[in-house]
Amino acid sequence: MEATRDELAASGYDKLSIDRIATAAGAGKQTVYRWYRSKNELVAECILEGYVPARTAVIADSGEARDDLRAWLRAFADFLAEPENASLIRACTAAAAESDEVAVRFYESLTATNEAALTARLDSAVRRGQVRAGTSTAAMSEALIGAMLYRLLVRQPPTDEFIDGLLDMVCD
Repeated sequence: MEATRDELAASGYDKLSIDRIATAAGAGKQTVYRWYRSKNELVAECILEGYVPARTAVIADSGEARDDLRAWLRAFADFLAEPENASLIRACTAAAAESDEVAVRFYESLTATNEAALTARLDSAVRRGQVRAGTSTAAMSEALIGAMLYRLLVRQPPTDEFIDGLLDMVCD
């Protein structure tokens, strides 16, 4: 699994090589194919076994929601811009699209904690009148995270203008 994770990070999902994984793991290519019929199955196993590291971002609470959210979204964009991170997330997304079990694990290990932290910060901002009241903060969290991940998937890095546009939809 470590060899698969390393190959994903180095080459990305599109260029993932079973040969290189087998060599790095000290196994034969046929051995890998006996256990996993496709690279999606192999990537899925990496997710299910916890080999794709979770990252929980801290969201500041300076009292200014727009500034705090902008800083968090910018840090998220910078994280997504790192080639290793982008490759891993794209690979995880592809694997999750083919398996309900992988999708659940992907959500639980990589998304849920960040979504909960963002929702809590948005709840605080609603109480202060800095974020639109009457809208689900959970839905806002999903929309913000989803928009950032969409930009990753279509290979359009989120610009500062894009981030400000998202914040215009959320903040008062």
